[in-house]
Amino acid sequence: MPSGPPDVALIGPEWPSRALLRAQLVEEGYSVVATDAWPIPRPYLRRGMTPRLLIIDLHGLADPETVLDEVAAVLPPDRVLVVTALGTLAPDRVRGRGFNLVTRPATVGAIVAAAAAVLRRAEPG
Repeated sequence: MPSGPPDVALIGPEWPSRALLRAQLVEEGYSVVATDAWPIPRPYLRRGMTPRLLIIDLHGLADPETVLDEVAAVLPPDRVLVVTALGTLAPDRVRGRGFNLVTRPATVGAIVAAAAAVLRRAEPG
């Protein structure tokens, strides 16, 4: 059982992309829990254990519309960063829900920079 909430929870169905993004986030000093599907492991959905940021990579994600509906019921949209992919959801549909957005093509560095910006905005004070 984890001792505290992670900085970032990462959902990415494709392990190479997920592994690279997770590695770079860890390199930047963030604690990260990564998984290939929604929901994230149950301990991280409990009160006091939710991550500061949830990153959802839509590339290869089954039923992204439903996943985003369920995520919105658990986390405020300003604590969610969605990485779009061609053939998934249009960027305007994601933005319309209030989520932070990175559109593909995007480098791992660009996604990490966007995540860092969201985390900075979420810091108290």
